[in-house]
Formats: sequence, C-alpha cells, structure tokens
Amino acid sequence: MRRSDRRRRMIERCRDFAAATESREGLVAATVYEAEMIPPLPDVPRYDVLMLIRAHARSELGAVESGLRELDPDFSMPAQNTRRIGETDSTRSASFLFNHFVAQRPAVALEGFDRVAGWFPGKLGVDNTTLLQPVDQATSPYAFVNYVRVPGGARGFLLSMLTRPSFYTQVRRTLSAYEMTALPLLAKPV
Repeated sequence: MRRSDRRRRMIERCRDFAAATESREGLVAATVYEAEMIPPLPDVPRYDVLMLIRAHARSELGAVESGLRELDPDFSMPAQNTRRIGETDSTRSASFLFNHFVAQRPAVALEGFDRVAGWFPGKLGVDNTTLLQPVDQATSPYAFVNYVRVPGGARGFLLSMLTRPSFYTQVRRTLSAYEMTALPLLAKPV
C-alpha cells in the first residue's frame, strides 16, 4: 500500500473519531487500521483505512453512527459476533485479516465457514477468529466478515496459506461447494 497525504489525513480523522468514541459509555473499543496488503483478486474490497467499533449492545451504537456518517465512509456494516474462536484482540504489534465473504446463500454460508474454520488453527496456528455477521443482511454485500489476528505478519501468513496444497483441496473446494468467495484484506492498527 502506498502512503499519501490524503490517506494520512483520513487516518488522523478516524483516530480522532475513535478516541472520542471510546469515551462513550457502553462502547468497548474503537480501533483504526490501515491496509497492509490487498491481494489482486476480482471484487476484493479496496479499503485502505478501516475502523472497528465494538460495543456491548447494538443499541449503544446509535449515537456513534450519526458521527460516523460525517467521515463519509465508502462502506459501513453494523454487525454482530456470531462465531468466535479465542480472543481477537487489538494489539498494536500484529496484522489482522478482514476476510469479506460473499455467498449466494448467506444463511448456508455459515455452515461452510464452520467446515473450514478448523483448518486455520491446525495448519497455520491461528488461535482466534471473530465472525462479524451483518445486522441487516439485505443491505450488506457480504454474508459476513471474519476478523482474525494472524500469526507471523501479513506476508508470512499469506505465503504460508497459499503454499499449502490442502488450502486448495480443502478450504477452497469447500468454499466453492457452498458458493462462497473469500475476499481478504490484511491491515494493521495505527
């Protein structure tokens, strides 16, 4: 990812927003990320700045959403955590995968996710995942977004994953059978 003044200014605006947001009662955290790697895949999201806002309950995000619109995001997805393995924390010294899944049948896609989720801890040492499912599936282009702290950094993680034959014979084949496509984006907290 190339740096630019425009990107730097947006990161600063998002960081200011996140700092103000975290002080609200009922909110857990607001973390800003900048993209490290966006694989050259068709339809992969091209978001170079991301923000993850976590709250105890959906109702606590109402006031935050109006302020978020002032940032004029390309995409916003209120979501709920429907699957979790371990704790995906927001440590500043790690890379994070935001894997955006599209699916012909979002409800059935969860079964496909469950079938491949075990491959990542066993083969890549991933000890966490937080599955974010849209609150309103009808307005989201994604069935869900999988948020994962990856071991070994962005490049090491992708290289390790893509060089394993079982990634193609098990993971990709299962996703295809469930009519799912994974659109990965790797980012780091700023």
